[in-house]
Amino acid sequence: MRILFTFAGGSGHLEPLIPIARAAEAAGHTVAFAGRPWMVPTVLALGFAAFPAGSDAGLTPRRLPLAPIDLERDIRAVGEGFGRRIARERAADLLRLCRDWAPDLFVCEEIDFGALIVAERFATPHATVIVIGAGGFVRPEVVAGPLAEIRAEHDLEPDPALTMPSRDLVLSPFPPSYRDAAFPLPATTHFVRLPSRDDPPAAWIMRRDRAPLVYFTLGTIYNVESGDLFQRVLAGLRDLPISVVVTVGRDIDPAELGPQPANVHVERFIPQATLLSHCQLVVSHGGSGSVLGALMYGLPMVLIPLGADQPLNAARCESLGVALTLDAVRITSPAVGEAVSRVLADPAYRGAAQRLRDEIAALPGPDHALALLEQLARAK
Repeated sequence: MRILFTFAGGSGHLEPLIPIARAAEAAGHTVAFAGRPWMVPTVLALGFAAFPAGSDAGLTPRRLPLAPIDLERDIRAVGEGFGRRIARERAADLLRLCRDWAPDLFVCEEIDFGALIVAERFATPHATVIVIGAGGFVRPEVVAGPLAEIRAEHDLEPDPALTMPSRDLVLSPFPPSYRDAAFPLPATTHFVRLPSRDDPPAAWIMRRDRAPLVYFTLGTIYNVESGDLFQRVLAGLRDLPISVVVTVGRDIDPAELGPQPANVHVERFIPQATLLSHCQLVVSHGGSGSVLGALMYGLPMVLIPLGADQPLNAARCESLGVALTLDAVRITSPAVGEAVSRVLADPAYRGAAQRLRDEIAALPGPDHALALLEQLARAK
C-alpha cells in the first residue's frame, strides 16, 4: 500500500505522523510525506521520501516585540491562512503529485485541509491525526466558509459543518481526558500512543549534577515573536538550585542570550525525547506538541502562552492540575522563579501529570494505528 502522510504546519504538526510512518514502513508499505517546502529537509533527514506542496509565504522569520494574546484574532487567522491560502496552494500541488504518485491512503494532520480536499476529490480513504490537543481552536464556523471556495474549485459540495476531516478515521495521540468537553472529538476517533523515538542523551546531560533538570522552550514559530521573554525567564531560572536546558530554535543564535552560569545549557534544538526522561519540569509556551511531550513523561509544567492554541492548552493544563500559567507580557523574572519553585515543591502537580502519563501509556501504540489504517483501506 502507498501511504501519503501530509502536514501543513511545522514540526509540531509533523511529529505525531512519524511513529505511524515508521510502523508502516516496517510492515512493508511505501511511505512518503508532503509538507510545505521549508519542512522538506527535516523529513528527508528522518529518512523518508518527501515532496513539497504549497508555499512558504508568511513564514519568513521576523523578530517582533511581544504582543498580548488575541485568541479570537488567531482563530480567524486559521480560516484565512489554513482554510483559504494554504489549502488552495497545497490542493493544487497535491493534485498534481497524486496523479503521479497515486496514494492508496492519506494520513493528514488535522489542519491540512488542502490534502483532505484532494483525498476527497480522488475518493481516496483518509485518516486525520489530531495535533491541536485541547480543542476549540479550529472552528467550523470560521473555517468552512473559506474552504467552500476551495471545494468549489475542485467540484466538491460545500461542507458547512466541517465533516471532511472526520469522515473516515481520526487518530488522537492525546489522552482522552485532556480534551475539553466543550469540544468533543467525533465518533470516528481512536486514541493511540505515538511516542517519539528515544535517542541516546547527550553526554553533558549525563555529566550534570543531580539538581532537578528543567527544560525551557518557546517552540519553533513563536520563539521569534517573544521579545525579551527568553532573557526574563532565564533570569528567573538560573539562580534556582536547578539545572536548566534551553532550546531557542533555528532562527535565534544562542549567543544572543549572553554568558550563562554552569547550570544553564543553551542549544538551538534538541529532540524532546533525548531530554524529557531526565527532566523534572517543563517551562514552555504551551504548544500542543510541547504539552503532549511533557505529559508522556509525567512532567508538570509552567506555561507562558504566546498565541495560537497555546492559551487553550494552558487553560486545560491548569484545570487538570498539571501546570501553572504565567502572562508573557507582564511576567517578571522573580515571578518565574517563584512559579517554578512552587510547582517543583508541590507533589500534586507531578501526581496529576503522572496520572495523564499513565493514561497515555495505557493506549495502544503505532502498530494499532497502522492496523486501523489497513482496515480502512480494505473497507474502502
